[in-house]
Amino acid sequence: MTQFLKGKVALVTGASRGIGAAIAKRLAAEGADIVFSYAKSRERAHAVASEIEALGVKVLAVAADQADSAAVAALVRTAHDHFGRLDILVNSAGIFVTGIIGDPQVDIAELEHQQAVNIGGVVAAVRAAVPLLSDGGRIVSVGTMFASRAPFPGIGDYAASKAAVAAYGRAWARDLGPRQITVNTVQPGPINTEMNPETSDVAAMVKQMTALGRYGQPEEIAGAVAFLVGPDAAYITGATLNIDGGQNS
Repeated sequence: MTQFLKGKVALVTGASRGIGAAIAKRLAAEGADIVFSYAKSRERAHAVASEIEALGVKVLAVAADQADSAAVAALVRTAHDHFGRLDILVNSAGIFVTGIIGDPQVDIAELEHQQAVNIGGVVAAVRAAVPLLSDGGRIVSVGTMFASRAPFPGIGDYAASKAAVAAYGRAWARDLGPRQITVNTVQPGPINTEMNPETSDVAAMVKQMTALGRYGQPEEIAGAVAFLVGPDAAYITGATLNIDGGQNS
């Protein structure tokens, strides 16, 4: 690793597992000190923190409810206060709830909670972070390729929540451009995580939908995020990057 983030502080939300954990560990490997949030699993969070600490950087794990805007704002302040600066914000926390419109069996409360996490949590984090971010800082949000294409029923609310994040990102890029703060969105396709394992019953069908014929790995998303928060991406902002193995091609 080139350690091009040495001296930087990164906050990654939702990083006790999956894509978020991979991002936190990759940024740590590049030299950044890490603050990350988790929802419930303290044991998992501590395991990730131990892995990050072993990379020779400092780390702080914070429990925070992403659906609670006040808790998210407190998380951001804690990150800044703990290390005395904040350079990178990665909005990785999110949930996936499905429901076909008009289906009386759909749990509307769960769909509304999804909106609170996937949209409200991102907005709260960015609003709290902007006054604290260093000029030239980086914001990256993790969306989904479903924001661009809905290949099967029942994903409308989820897709819309992530499409909103991408739209916010484009607008925030304009708002923060004068401070040289870049804002970008990565949109993963099928990624091998606990929520969507490459060994599931539908895995064969999913693989056929991609140009590369396989699932992606969390580390492949992390690599793209590391690039976007690094010095070589200083002229990339307002972008939406599909990382989906060609599923949207």
